[in-house]
Amino acid sequence: MSKTLFDKVWDSHVVKHIEKGPDVLFIDRHLVHEVTSPVAFLGLKNRNIKVMYPEHTFATADHNTPTRNQHLPVKDKLSANQLKALEENSKAHNIPYWGLGHEKNGIVHVIGPENGITLPGATIVCGDSHTSTHGAFGAIAFGIGTSEVEMVLSTQCIMQPKAKSMRINIDGDLNIGVTPKDVALYIISKLTTSGATGYFVEYSGKVFRDMSMEGRMTVCNLSIEMGARGGMIAPDEKTFEYIKGREYTPKGAEWDKAMAYWKTLYSDKDAIFDSELFFNASEIEPMITYGTNPGMGIGIKNGIPQAETVEGGNATYKKSLAYMAFNEGEAMIGKPIDFVFLGSCTNGRIEDFRAFASIVKGRKKADNVTAWLVPGSHRVEESIQEEGILDILQEAGFELREPGCSACLAMNDDKIPAGKYAVSTSNRNFEGRQGPGSRTLLASPLVAAAAAITGKVTDPRELMQVEAV
Repeated sequence: MSKTLFDKVWDSHVVKHIEKGPDVLFIDRHLVHEVTSPVAFLGLKNRNIKVMYPEHTFATADHNTPTRNQHLPVKDKLSANQLKALEENSKAHNIPYWGLGHEKNGIVHVIGPENGITLPGATIVCGDSHTSTHGAFGAIAFGIGTSEVEMVLSTQCIMQPKAKSMRINIDGDLNIGVTPKDVALYIISKLTTSGATGYFVEYSGKVFRDMSMEGRMTVCNLSIEMGARGGMIAPDEKTFEYIKGREYTPKGAEWDKAMAYWKTLYSDKDAIFDSELFFNASEIEPMITYGTNPGMGIGIKNGIPQAETVEGGNATYKKSLAYMAFNEGEAMIGKPIDFVFLGSCTNGRIEDFRAFASIVKGRKKADNVTAWLVPGSHRVEESIQEEGILDILQEAGFELREPGCSACLAMNDDKIPAGKYAVSTSNRNFEGRQGPGSRTLLASPLVAAAAAITGKVTDPRELMQVEAV
């Protein structure tokens, strides 16, 4: 029987199928951070249970970490306590722990691929919704809740109903200035934030084949923002080249054995999906959001839609615009901004810093803009220095911060003040997401760089000296 990529990976991990119920699914990799793990570890302690497979579990500090002076004690008491708890719990259960100052430290969904923890055909979970990032490697990866974290720690399994399957196809060539982030925001704008609810999405077509692994991670990361359980892309030579030789990848004969399996990980030609969608690459342009959910996005040269053209309640739409202090029909181009954030598990990789630097090179940061440029890991930070990107950024008036989730969410020191506008390369623009009263415009690293230079929403193609289309 023909199978989808999702079917192949899922079915091979089912330990037990419960009739009219969920599947018991074996988990290959469990990623742990300081926010969702303390209560789970406490549950183990209360039941006198140890972690079943500590060698399949990896812990890092990222959400609550400061992005300056990480060598000093963390000032926020709650954050400090959570970081200490993760360190102590990891030590007690013999789990690899990469805390502040460790060379492997960084955002959980950045360091997983960097170290070869993320592999094709694997099942991967973490107490974080954007675990879907790892689907870029042909893995089934999804976020779980605290009680489920405890379940996986104690049994290396999880009970989950099998999701429906959706395939999103985009063929053709992307226009100049259009990045993987724009592709993802475009899809979400078409599907809305609930359009893929109940599905695991496979991305297919030339656009995704042409993307780098970093770009594929960005797309799969944002699958959650259209309601999907996760996203996947079939592994190919780019995938294998990316993971080869990394610390936790198979070596020697084990590599050959793994490759023989990994090359079978694709959807069969006559596989049937529960839903299938098609888009044209030529229709996608640099995107920006104008509202308070990731589905409220438009091409950067377009005006804010009228209420009657937007799916959902009119009152909710007007409430969103009121929060943003925007009006129907207004242009996004030229709107003044206060902050720019480059980073997060969506756009905190070396490719994103290369893109940002390509715009700011030879220019100067706008005086009215505060910019937080935060690498996703120490290895990204090292690459920024080795490739000369740091010099470009500093000459343009920017400062590089230390790795962490930073201004993606208001759980650390990097909070956008109330009423201020931030062009952000992160993944969510909910009310207060980046700080109480903050106003977030989601965009690509190119759009963020253009805003940082001009102090307003700007089409990056104008700075690329290419005629905008």
